[in-house]
Amino acid sequence: MTVRVNPEEKTLLVQQQLQYVNTSNETLTTIVLNDWNHAFSSKSSNLAKRFSDEYVRAFHLAKEEDRGATTIHNISDATFKNIDWERPKNHLDLIVVTLENPLIPNASTTINLSYTVKIPNERFTKYGFGDDGKLYLKNWFLAPARFENKLFVQYSNENLDDIANAPTDYAITIEAPKKWNVVSDLNLESTSSQSDFDVYTLLGSKRTDFTLCLTPKDEFINYKNEIVEVSTNLESKIEPFQKAIIVDRITHFVSENIGNSSIQKIIVSKEDYAKQPFYGLNQLPSFLRPFSDDFIFELQFLKTYTNNFLKNNLQINQRKEQWIIDGIQVFVMMRYINEFHPEMKMTGNLAKLKLLKSYHFINLDFNQQYNYLYLLMARKNLDQPLSFPKNRLIKFNEQIANKYKAGLSLQYLDAYLENDIVENSIQEFMVMNQDFQTNDTDFEMILKKNTSKDINWFFQTLIDSRAIIDFKITHLKKESDQVTLKIKNKTKTNVPIALYQLKEDSIISKKWLKNIKTDTIITFPKKDITKVVLNYKNEVPEYNLRNNWKSLKGFFFNHRPIKFNFYKDLEEPNYNQIFYMPEFDFNLYDGLSLGVRFNNRSLLNKPYNFTVAPFYSTNTNSIIGHFATSVDDYVRDDSKLYRIIYGLSGNQLHYAPDAKYTRIIPSVQFVFRDKDLRSNKMEYIQVKQFFINKEVSSTVVQNPSQSNFSVFSASYTNSQSEITKTFNISNQVQISNNFGNISTEINYRKLFENNRQLSLRLFAGKFIYSNPNNTSHRFGLEKPVDLTFQTNLLGRSESVGLFSQQFIYSEGGFKSKLDTRYANDWMTTINASLNIWNWVQVYGDIGLVKNNGMSAQFLYDSGIHLNLVPDYFELFLPVQSSNGFELNDKNYPEKIRFIITISPRTLVSLFTRKWF
Repeated sequence: MTVRVNPEEKTLLVQQQLQYVNTSNETLTTIVLNDWNHAFSSKSSNLAKRFSDEYVRAFHLAKEEDRGATTIHNISDATFKNIDWERPKNHLDLIVVTLENPLIPNASTTINLSYTVKIPNERFTKYGFGDDGKLYLKNWFLAPARFENKLFVQYSNENLDDIANAPTDYAITIEAPKKWNVVSDLNLESTSSQSDFDVYTLLGSKRTDFTLCLTPKDEFINYKNEIVEVSTNLESKIEPFQKAIIVDRITHFVSENIGNSSIQKIIVSKEDYAKQPFYGLNQLPSFLRPFSDDFIFELQFLKTYTNNFLKNNLQINQRKEQWIIDGIQVFVMMRYINEFHPEMKMTGNLAKLKLLKSYHFINLDFNQQYNYLYLLMARKNLDQPLSFPKNRLIKFNEQIANKYKAGLSLQYLDAYLENDIVENSIQEFMVMNQDFQTNDTDFEMILKKNTSKDINWFFQTLIDSRAIIDFKITHLKKESDQVTLKIKNKTKTNVPIALYQLKEDSIISKKWLKNIKTDTIITFPKKDITKVVLNYKNEVPEYNLRNNWKSLKGFFFNHRPIKFNFYKDLEEPNYNQIFYMPEFDFNLYDGLSLGVRFNNRSLLNKPYNFTVAPFYSTNTNSIIGHFATSVDDYVRDDSKLYRIIYGLSGNQLHYAPDAKYTRIIPSVQFVFRDKDLRSNKMEYIQVKQFFINKEVSSTVVQNPSQSNFSVFSASYTNSQSEITKTFNISNQVQISNNFGNISTEINYRKLFENNRQLSLRLFAGKFIYSNPNNTSHRFGLEKPVDLTFQTNLLGRSESVGLFSQQFIYSEGGFKSKLDTRYANDWMTTINASLNIWNWVQVYGDIGLVKNNGMSAQFLYDSGIHLNLVPDYFELFLPVQSSNGFELNDKNYPEKIRFIITISPRTLVSLFTRKWF
């Protein structure tokens, strides 16, 4: 390639000659080229769809100049005769070139290409042009796709950094502006200077990809030893000589544990680290970081260097077999920490604070965080097999959980096989990759060749399935000279488990137990044993560690005492934990309510949860609050039924200045999720029974039947959500002694390619039977009646004043207060809004309202909607309605409606939805 760089226009003009050798046993009529840069050219590409799935709005709203594209000028054969090419329908970032003549095995052909590459902004994927003018480039040129199983691998760019290029030899000439710096992990063959630009010649052999960085100022530092040359721009406050020591130590350690690199130079950049950071406490702001600057630099360099080392040296299909890279990387990182920082805690310097010593997570070793972050997803029933392709993984698994489980799995296998068999097998696999394209079958064959033990369980269970591991000591019997244990395999997952015998904190013996398929009896001499523990060293990535031990000191020691902790903690096997947290709440009648929430919710999900939260109401000088208890049954078979939640909850609040309500709700909810966990489609079936008692109020008129009643509710909800499109439908039936109704609500939101957003909502409700004289038996046009207290209204009984202006998207959904505000027969409304600039929208509502003994009325309203934070903070400014021209009203400020969400737990969903 000859590449002329134009930094001002963010373009590369490329003249390329591709000599393709058919090393397969097939005759080829086409050749597929990866053109991943062109994925940035459209808002409907697979890349754009992934951004939408993960609620990344920046790409969809980006200006044209920030998005990349590849403009093909010409594709021709060796004689410069034009040849046909096309982009596949669903893969606009691939090019299929039709050969003039079939290419038989071992034959070669030459293809000439001329094209312009428009570089995208780096904020989408960390690769591209930055605000400082730098160009950090990956996957920007046309490269032949990997050929395997008689087909070209046709993968689109999905921001996974896993391009499937064929191993290729490169000779590249870069024409860059004078005084610009060119950095690459290809070998610099020569440099020269022309009148307008500098020329760099780069060479590489058997490379599947390479990095190219062009900067107006020199920011990379080179380190070279007898093993490898490293260029890095990782930033740190530590001294240069400290960096040099760390770089030398890590490169030697990786070489000793994995093998030597087949390439001579590796780039370790802050851009690559930002793409795949080390998720943990080291990412806190600098004034809060519990780790020293040198350790943070060490961690960043170790993670990025091992990742780039493996990606450059392993000729595997990174989309299908990423677990190999992830497993080796984390395996090596854990070994490095054990060797050079064995005393390091997961919380760094925070572990030295006496104030925090009572917290379990404070005292955990650094490497134990890998297990807990894997368990975070397993306990949510969102874990996925390691062998799943990367593009089928949800973001948290792709970025964190599957990487860590892969490393834990190799560590588990290493502990079981012993004698450095795993390390030696990794080194042997690395050597194989220097000469051949490989796959996970090759890695499996090497491991099996190097051991006489049966390790089929490793691949069948840990790699190819999402089966969880959970062993339990169910019974211990002490006799004068021996101990009898009963061990249960709770999940029937047949893998080995280590049994430890302890004297106080010292290990007396360790034995690997195999084929524990069901309940198994183990007998051994008593000796000086004080405790027996399964998986004491946590070699096995086990689902639950709380049932793994039994003490021989007596009945009392096998029961866990209660331990109180402020806020949250990780699950501690030896205690029953109760967490407490001061909280406040607010509504007009209770005023500022202060209280404490007690619960057992640790940082990992549990099957049983409870919350008790008593509050003191400052307005009424009384005790209010709420409680909830639930049993979570996660369904781990292959059905769409994902979760069953059995619940019982209750609360007591004031609904008027002088009266409160008490509500008890038993419920059961069935949650259905698509088998493809990346799908944002969810379905819910929920059944509730509301038992409600309302005190009589002197300010709110109500019938005696409204004071003590129960309501049965059954609902079905189907929801699909992403940044460009949201659709959900909810059907509900409510039945009581005095009324029965059915209702349907449909919501649709679409973000178009021109960045216009349309929102539509339909509500239709009908009372099957009711008491027309009861003012609670009706639908609200602009404010829900909410007989069962399900909406978070700050001033529930207010009809005038600021608190009456709170808006809840429920029932009629109108924003203007009209003469007819309720319907006790039936109601149908449509609410619509369209943005006219950024978060400024226009809205309109129309509806038919039918009351008993009256004809149906047609009503409407319209106005301006300031959608500042969708669903969390919004304002509605009425303009025209059935009332007339609203702006003429002298009390117009009283007509403005608002949506506000003050619950921190609700706001958290804004940030977690893209991960799960």
